[in-house]
Amino acid sequence: MTNKESYVQFVDVQKSYDGETLVVKNLNLTVAQGEFVTLLGPSGSGKTTCLMMLAGFETATHGEIILDGNPINNVSPHKRDIGMVFQNYALFPHMTVSENLSFPLRVRKISASEIEDRVNKALNMVQLGEFGARLPGQLSGGQQQRVAVARALVFEPKLVLMDEPLGALDKQLREQMQYEIKHIHESLDVTVIYVTHDQGEALTMSNRIAVFNDGIIQQLARPDDLYEEPENAFVAQFIGENNVLFGTVKQISNGLCDVEVSDGNTVKAKVVNIESENSRTTLSLRPERVVVQPEPGTCANVVPAKVQEVIYLGDHVRTRVSLCGQSDFIVKIPNSHGHVNLEYGQEISIGWQSEDCRALDAIQTSG
Repeated sequence: MTNKESYVQFVDVQKSYDGETLVVKNLNLTVAQGEFVTLLGPSGSGKTTCLMMLAGFETATHGEIILDGNPINNVSPHKRDIGMVFQNYALFPHMTVSENLSFPLRVRKISASEIEDRVNKALNMVQLGEFGARLPGQLSGGQQQRVAVARALVFEPKLVLMDEPLGALDKQLREQMQYEIKHIHESLDVTVIYVTHDQGEALTMSNRIAVFNDGIIQQLARPDDLYEEPENAFVAQFIGENNVLFGTVKQISNGLCDVEVSDGNTVKAKVVNIESENSRTTLSLRPERVVVQPEPGTCANVVPAKVQEVIYLGDHVRTRVSLCGQSDFIVKIPNSHGHVNLEYGQEISIGWQSEDCRALDAIQTSG
């Protein structure tokens, strides 16, 4: 009997290639049936290794991997009933598009009539109904990637794994494919586990995102929660654009803290992940939460700043200012009627609410 809430489970999974260094450390992750979960993180963070262990191409050093209630550590890859989509498409160049799609069905000894029906259905699903007779080399990169997606879905697998599938595409095509994969997932209700280092891709497509660093899931949450409520400084920096201020906690009261930053100013922030009074902290603040020249009494924090750079980007004006001893603080000003016109060198005031400024664990500046 299928447990839909724990369709895929990693239980205390570790992976080491040399017997000493763990590239995946005590991974516990549960994915529900029909969910789209993205493993997101920088190169070497362990996300692809997790995908390869689930596919059966790598073996877990410790722990158990469970699919649909059954342990699969010792099940060979071709018996796991998992669809795979890779960055390099991995299509057979000498086979037509239809032959590529029928291959996994022939291996499973599906009848010829059903193969034809399923291939046509899969091609129409990725809007390539007229391309069945073409060879992969006659298709664009985006069309080849659609064929790869269709081939992973044509045999109706329990689970589809995607490893950086859009990495080779240009920006516009990549964004288009993100929406196509998202819509296919929603229409088929298939379970997808997706690996990428592109946070925009993860935010666009996922039900939940697991942010990896150094073999550990730093935070597992919905895209909006991950962006709005990062639990530590790594996640705040990795997801979306983020301003950081460094300081020392002076006082903690009612979920807020007073932080003395590098130029001596005191900033009031929301307590999220700090040790105690007198400990160091990293303050996290999104550029769109900042107000230029705030009306008196409207912001809990108001500090003097100096304009360093103004860039017009159509829907908003991106402004870099120096404040609180730092020169790379970003403000996004919506390009609406009556927005503030700023010039290089101008002295201004910058404000924000204490709830929008999150006091997180201390990290060192990264240059």
